[in-house]
Amino acid sequence: MNIAIDAMGGDFAPEQIIKGVACALADFPDINKVLLVGDRDRVAAKLVEHGLADTDSRIELVHASQVVEMHEASKVAIRQKKDSTISVAAGLVKAGRADAVVSAGHTGAAVASTVVLNRMLPGIDRPGIASVFPAPKGPFTIVDIGANVDCKPLHLAQYAILGEAYSQMVLRVEKPRVGILSIGGEDEKGNELTKTAHKILSRLPLNFVGNVEGKDLFANGVDVVVCDGFVGNVVLKCCEGLAKAISGILKQNLKKSPVRMAGAFLSKNAFSELKEIIDHEEYGGAPLLGINGICIIAHGSSSAKAIRNAIRVSREMIRHQYNQYVAARIAGIDWKSVSAVS
Repeated sequence: MNIAIDAMGGDFAPEQIIKGVACALADFPDINKVLLVGDRDRVAAKLVEHGLADTDSRIELVHASQVVEMHEASKVAIRQKKDSTISVAAGLVKAGRADAVVSAGHTGAAVASTVVLNRMLPGIDRPGIASVFPAPKGPFTIVDIGANVDCKPLHLAQYAILGEAYSQMVLRVEKPRVGILSIGGEDEKGNELTKTAHKILSRLPLNFVGNVEGKDLFANGVDVVVCDGFVGNVVLKCCEGLAKAISGILKQNLKKSPVRMAGAFLSKNAFSELKEIIDHEEYGGAPLLGINGICIIAHGSSSAKAIRNAIRVSREMIRHQYNQYVAARIAGIDWKSVSAVS
């Protein structure tokens, strides 16, 4: 398998990207080649720093003269910066030189480039970004967290198929429970989007458990949650902000007295385990599901650990033939029948 990496994407590129690639190549010998896309001179210099320039034949440099900056519009990647790192990396997938692309750069540019150049899987109308969230008894997946903010009921049904396959292949959930994020657990609760999607999902060959309220997301009652990208992105950002707030409040209060500080010291192992569970870098990045290829979008502040794990996720999807499986699942469903909701 060959994986294209946007070497210039992210706050700490190319330093952390190169470190992450080095870790991935050491950990995953079945990766045939990593194609590092970026400024050839800068990337080559970093490879020398980390002793990879002449020692690993599995690394190939692919020059790209432009980078889509975070403040620029997504369409810039397609219309004005055709030689941007993300466009060149997505083009490598289209040309068959790479099986997947990993980028910690501009999310919108990654979505635009991969969709325009590689198109959608047959039977999938819109892409969805999946994100893995930690929970007490194991992680769950939400699709979509921002790729498609204006959804139709059929899109949510397709997200359910995409999310189920991801949960099975990457998170190793044997029979994922699928639910719709809504304002109540009853079938009739929600807006027209969720109520119509509920009827469609109930007819699909899925382990569908119905509506899921926000307060129950972390109760381990569901493995895959579908929603439109607007709602999903709000959930993601709220959870990120809440986690930071709780961490700050906890640290502040634990330092208020020597007794509390002593208690915190005695509980350090528990805090370390908690940090590992909620560490988003353990999950690598957010896969863009539904495209005719594999794209993993890592956080802009990704460290080497996150990049290594983003490569791991892309490797898992390639190994398990994720897209082939989804295409077969989609083709085997009579969508006209399941969509005939009265």
